[in-house]
Amino acid sequence: MKKELGTFFLLVILCIVVAVLNPRFLAGANLQNMARLIGAYGIFSIGLGMVIITGGIDLSVGSVFALLGVLLSMMLTEWRWGSVWAVSAVIVMAMGLGWLHGFLITEVRLQPFIVTLCGLLFYRGLARFIANDETKGFGSAAGFEGLRNLATGSLVGIPTPFVLLLAVSLVMWIVLHRSVYGRYLYAVGRNEEAARYSGINSRRIINSAYVISGALAGIAGVVFAFYTNSISPSSHGNFFELYGIAAAVLGGCSLRGGEGSIVGILAGTALLQVLQNLVNLLGVPSSLNFAVMGAVILVGVVADQILRRQTVKA
Repeated sequence: MKKELGTFFLLVILCIVVAVLNPRFLAGANLQNMARLIGAYGIFSIGLGMVIITGGIDLSVGSVFALLGVLLSMMLTEWRWGSVWAVSAVIVMAMGLGWLHGFLITEVRLQPFIVTLCGLLFYRGLARFIANDETKGFGSAAGFEGLRNLATGSLVGIPTPFVLLLAVSLVMWIVLHRSVYGRYLYAVGRNEEAARYSGINSRRIINSAYVISGALAGIAGVVFAFYTNSISPSSHGNFFELYGIAAAVLGGCSLRGGEGSIVGILAGTALLQVLQNLVNLLGVPSSLNFAVMGAVILVGVVADQILRRQTVKA
């Protein structure tokens, strides 16, 4: 809880500082765009947080977005699939990839880092091959305007990705903090062997976390595809996994596993987007974006190490 409160207070202070430095921060258009991005990034960051709580990691999210974006575009514009079928297929494929990761980690006993690093390379290459290294898009969205409006529109003035994030957060909060399954996730993350001896099917729990993460990545992948309206297989989703990992770590998820909360992940996501907004509004070179991400992850890990040592001493 200390980490979550620290992230929340840092978020509030940062918002005040940005608003003072540039009043455009509080402009309606800027707040709407930021809420849209918080919604899109927050959805898959929650999935990554679930994986991190089990002691795992997923480096393939950005490449999954590229693969799913290319396929979604082709389904809708070239193969003329219906919106419901195309979106369902994309989410099911994302869950299948999550299951594959979980299987290789739990049954073949490969390291999560290695499995998802291979996924990062393989899915990006597959996306480029399927698209023939050409940029895909949705054009005027003829025939699926409703889907585009759902992914990029607003509900009573609130961007639909943000509304979707609130719904996902509520469901995942109940799953993680008010269910037996959630307690099993934390137990497996703290000590997988002890959890297994206590009767928990740790392999199934870990595998399910990757499937859930895949489902949320599939939903976020649809939102991002329509948000950009242009999917370049070589660059779409590049380094998105870093944003998700940074949001989870900032929000209190320990890379060692066994710690984290939905509220914390949401605060971490919002903090990262405010930082990005600060970079844009103050005219800081965009080339420093990844330097900021690296610094943020480092600060989060260092803070986790310090807090853990203090807890052990106490």
